[in-house]
Amino acid sequence: MYPITGTYARLPDHAPTVAGGPGVSIKVANIKDVSQGTQPGQFTVGDRHDVGHLGELDHTYRQLLDRPVTATVAVLGSDGLPNLTPVWFDYEGDLVLLNLAHHRKKVDWLRANPHATFLLMNPDDPYHWLSIKTTVHREIAEDHPTEGRRVTDQLNRIWRKYTGDDGEYGLRDASVNESRILFELTVDKIATFGVPPS
Repeated sequence: MYPITGTYARLPDHAPTVAGGPGVSIKVANIKDVSQGTQPGQFTVGDRHDVGHLGELDHTYRQLLDRPVTATVAVLGSDGLPNLTPVWFDYEGDLVLLNLAHHRKKVDWLRANPHATFLLMNPDDPYHWLSIKTTVHREIAEDHPTEGRRVTDQLNRIWRKYTGDDGEYGLRDASVNESRILFELTVDKIATFGVPPS
C-alpha cells in the first residue's frame, strides 16, 4: 500500500489493490445494544473480532451494506470541521467505493485529508446501524485510459441499486461537463449496534 501523507497525490497506475489480499484484517467492535432490554455495560463495546472483508460481516449488519440504505459520510472540510452528507454506498471486498462528481468539494477535502467515516442506519430502526472508518487507498478518474470504464460501470451499478432503473446513471450535470472520481477506501475499523426490527 502506498502511504498518503500531507497533500493527497494520485497513486501510480500500477498501485496494487488490497481487496482480498493476504493478511488483511478489519477490526469489528460490537456495541452492546438494548434491543432485548437493558443490560450491564449497555452502549459500550462488547465483543471484538476481525473479518477479512466486508462480505464476512454478520448478516445482521451486512444487509445494511447490500440494501439501498443511504449512508452518511463524514469528511473534514477545508475549515477543519466535519462535513456530513448523504451518499450512495458501495463496496468490493475490503474496499469501500465512493463515486463523486469531479467538481464536488468532497473530492478536494479527501485529497487534503484522506479519511472518511460512513454511517449506515437502518431506515426502519435507527438503533440498528454500523459505522465504517476508512482511509483513501487511491482514486481513479473516469477519463483514465485503462481504468476509467470501471468508474462509469460502478456508477451505473449503484444507480440501479438505489433507483431500480436499469439504465445508466441519469443525474450528470451537463453544465459543468461532469465527470466522476472513484475513491477506493480501505476499512480501518467497524462498529456495529443493534438488530433489525422483527
